Amino acid sequence: MKVAVRYYTKTGNTKRLAEAVANAVGVEALPVSVPVEEAVDIFFLGNSYYAFSIDPEVRSFIRGLDKNKVGKIVNFGSAAMLNSTYKKVKAEADKVGVPMDEREFHCKGEFKGVHKGKPDEKDLKAAAEFARKIVEG
Repeated sequence: MKVAVRYYTKTGNTKRLAEAVANAVGVEALPVSVPVEEAVDIFFLGNSYYAFSIDPEVRSFIRGLDKNKVGKIVNFGSAAMLNSTYKKVKAEADKVGVPMDEREFHCKGEFKGVHKGKPDEKDLKAAAEFARKIVEG
């Protein structure tokens, strides 16, 4: 089974989660500036809310995915205020015909002193365990 991990972050929180996810499944976490060129069965996509939506770079990245190369997207991320970006990511994935796994991982992220230290070690371990469960079925 082929797996890939991409992420978008402005604060570094989602990058930390992406690295935990990637380490758990034995791949490298790369930013969304690196396209998915190989076919993958499971594609972990890390992102967060910025101004009440996903970042335009994430939106553009999803629109550039090849539905013949990506089996399914598994959403994960962190945010200080809002929760899941699942609906926003799914709306973009639907436009290009890439299915979304219904499961996702989300935790609080530190932003301007709110949720200091998040994601913490417990969150990183939970993200890794989540990723292993997805890959192992």
